[in-house]
Amino acid sequence: MTFHRSADPGAGNAAQLRRLNLERLLEVVLDQAGSFTRAELMSATALSAPTVGSLVGDLIRMGVVRDLGTGPSRGGRRPAFMEFNARHACIGGIDLGPTRTRLAVADLRGEPLAHDVIETPSRLAPEKLLSRLADALRTLMREINLPYDRLIAVGAGAPGAVEVDKGVVTEAPNLPNWSRVPMRDILERSLGVPAIVENDVNLAILGERWRGAAKGHQNCVYITVGTGIGAGIIVEGVMHRGHHFMAGEIAFMCMGTEYVETGVARCLESLASLKALAGRAPRGRRRDAPQAAAELLAAAADGDRAARKAVEEVAGFIGMAVANLAVVVDPSLVVMAGAMVTQSELLVHEVRRVVARVVPAAPEIVISALGKEAPLWGCLLVAGNEARARLRLQLRQMAPAAARPEARAMR
Repeated sequence: MTFHRSADPGAGNAAQLRRLNLERLLEVVLDQAGSFTRAELMSATALSAPTVGSLVGDLIRMGVVRDLGTGPSRGGRRPAFMEFNARHACIGGIDLGPTRTRLAVADLRGEPLAHDVIETPSRLAPEKLLSRLADALRTLMREINLPYDRLIAVGAGAPGAVEVDKGVVTEAPNLPNWSRVPMRDILERSLGVPAIVENDVNLAILGERWRGAAKGHQNCVYITVGTGIGAGIIVEGVMHRGHHFMAGEIAFMCMGTEYVETGVARCLESLASLKALAGRAPRGRRRDAPQAAAELLAAAADGDRAARKAVEEVAGFIGMAVANLAVVVDPSLVVMAGAMVTQSELLVHEVRRVVARVVPAAPEIVISALGKEAPLWGCLLVAGNEARARLRLQLRQMAPAAARPEARAMR
């Protein structure tokens, strides 16, 4: 029998330790808002000076960190400053809507570099539609002279229920033939980079928590009221999606016992959406739903009694839905958005009144700070998280098989 000498276990352990320290250093670097020094990295990571110096050298060669040169002396050696290179790579966002799609390209901090809004080619089959959007994202990058190989992750929103673990849109009612669409796989084939697919309203609450009205809130809800009605729910800082990824589909909320037997589809939406409000307009003034609803909201604001009554009735249903959600989730904040919300202070006021009367500890109710851009900000957030994971993977791959001598000096 022949025995083979095993590889040096010490070298393998040192290489693993180096990879872990690279990742630890990267996390600290990513969290730096401005310039920093090696001494500050040593303090934040508890790593030795030789180790930090060696690892920073790797990050500079990789392009993740940019050397800024030395600063003024503070009584000793002049400190060397550096900064995270947020443009080392870029991320993309695609907020797919029934009529319009919002696109963005951003740096690794999520700061937008380019933005566009295009008509959604909704008549196309899902795969062709998504390929068209991928082409539009590439075009956006070309317009700012950004090489395509810099794109490392994309976040995408869909106007329907999404099985997030599979990236499959189970149903998008306002897009024709959108049932069990493998949106993630299609986008990844078209773009050649990882894609994260999520429900658009869920992305909106993530966006509001990151850059908008819900900053600092661990329990919050985002509700949009327009062509459709939906909610995004954060519980203890974590997105609540539900067993079937249907949490927040409040369009189906039953608003009275009379609807139990009749089985009215999407009960709340049939009573309180933009189309439902437009249906309350006088027969002679009915046009397309958005225009009719806008005219009704304007008339109510001007004091028209019939219009005001119609708006208050619709707002009452929305207020009931918000109240029901509030007593179940107990959020500290409810963010409201959508065409009807932005066009009517009366509607929001009525929702607040209903919730205050029903809920023992009513949450604060505010209007979205990000408006129509909220889901796109959420797209960039999830894409940024994926980009961090990709950077960590690159660091693992670049770490040498054997540790360098200074790795043994690690604390």
